[in-house]
Amino acid sequence: MVKQPVSVNGVVRWKDVGLAEQAKSEQKERKMVVLRHEIGDVLRDVRQRQGRTLREVSHSARVSLGYLSEVERGQKEASSELLSSICSALDVPLSSMLREVSDRVAVAEGVAVPDTVPQEFSQRYGRDLERDLNTELNDELSTGLLSGAR
Repeated sequence: MVKQPVSVNGVVRWKDVGLAEQAKSEQKERKMVVLRHEIGDVLRDVRQRQGRTLREVSHSARVSLGYLSEVERGQKEASSELLSSICSALDVPLSSMLREVSDRVAVAEGVAVPDTVPQEFSQRYGRDLERDLNTELNDELSTGLLSGAR
């Protein structure tokens, strides 16, 4: 902690300046995360990755084109039923969409997002994710080594 002179109404006072001040200013600088914006961004990203139009998705989801557009732009707060319908139309599990939203919110809040899959999850769905990952990694390495040897 360092003390610095600070002038307040012509009176000089000493103020503690240091890490605590930096932490306070960083917290103030963070933007408020608006959940509907993050949800809309994720839905738009998924739709665009699929190369689909708003019209196609709105027809499949049985939602008006204008309303879907407003949801994607974060102007409307979508109900859980509406989100479920949109996710079904996009052929994406609601849980996956919400997971992506959660990860984006965590990043915006400065929280570390774990890049691991819980062991209970991998056991429940019957895949040995570590084995699959190691197999993929070995395949990529051997392909890379073979192409590098030529």
